[in-house]
Amino acid sequence: MTDDRRSPFPDAGADRSTAEHLPQTPQTRSPAYRLAFDDEDFLLRDELRPVRLQLELLKPSMLMDEHGVKSTIVLFGGARIPPPDLKETARTETLRELSRFYEVARDFARRMTEACRGTGENVIVTGGGPGVMEAGNRGAQEAGGESIGLNIVLPHEQAPNSYITPELCFNFHYFGIRKMHFLLRANAICIFPGGFGTLDEMFEALTLIQTGRMRRVPFLLFGRAFWERIIDWSALAEAGTISPEDLDLFRYAETAEEAIAIIEDWEIEPPREEIPGRVPPEG
Repeated sequence: MTDDRRSPFPDAGADRSTAEHLPQTPQTRSPAYRLAFDDEDFLLRDELRPVRLQLELLKPSMLMDEHGVKSTIVLFGGARIPPPDLKETARTETLRELSRFYEVARDFARRMTEACRGTGENVIVTGGGPGVMEAGNRGAQEAGGESIGLNIVLPHEQAPNSYITPELCFNFHYFGIRKMHFLLRANAICIFPGGFGTLDEMFEALTLIQTGRMRRVPFLLFGRAFWERIIDWSALAEAGTISPEDLDLFRYAETAEEAIAIIEDWEIEPPREEIPGRVPPEG
């Protein structure tokens, strides 16, 4: 291994290699003697959680930087939504009807990728699984572009879908760090019909924008009928738990063409300095 660094000290890899070839004695075989960064049992201890959090933040960020990813288009949506050719195997009639959004997500990702291919801008990023996530990565691949998959370790086996660019396919232990990577480079957030996970991701992103922790990027909900059926947005505003102005934080879209037009016409705004309807503290 060639050391190309401008450092007078040996790199970590060289020291690890040296340590592996030391004479085998009770001392060198002891876990205490292992290099800390090469000691898996040590790294998995509860006390090392802050270090693991940092590593999950650093690794994808560094690799995306090295790959030239500048900005992303985020696609959230249900893993259970089948492609149209498999809709007859869906377990509910509603899922069969929602299968059309697989093609909408695929078409949208393809068009967005074609427009920005090779620039590092507006790279499609999904959760890396099946359903709408697969459709997003698939559309990007069909356009000859790259896309990102941010997978998470789950109790049941979930392999990343086969359309993700392998060098941009990541796996996470911490949901919170994964969510950060979804939004750190986001130029737009697109929410397709889904379940608990999709709702969680949607409300987290909306809350960040609502509270001024994130700039107001294009925020699209695909399938107005679905979203208005499961969430009574007006009831929240009428109750006063959100402000009427908060209903302007997102737009509805039904097709890829409509979504792209909304994104192109969207006026990007800086983060809110005041939250509508929130009484500022005195003093």
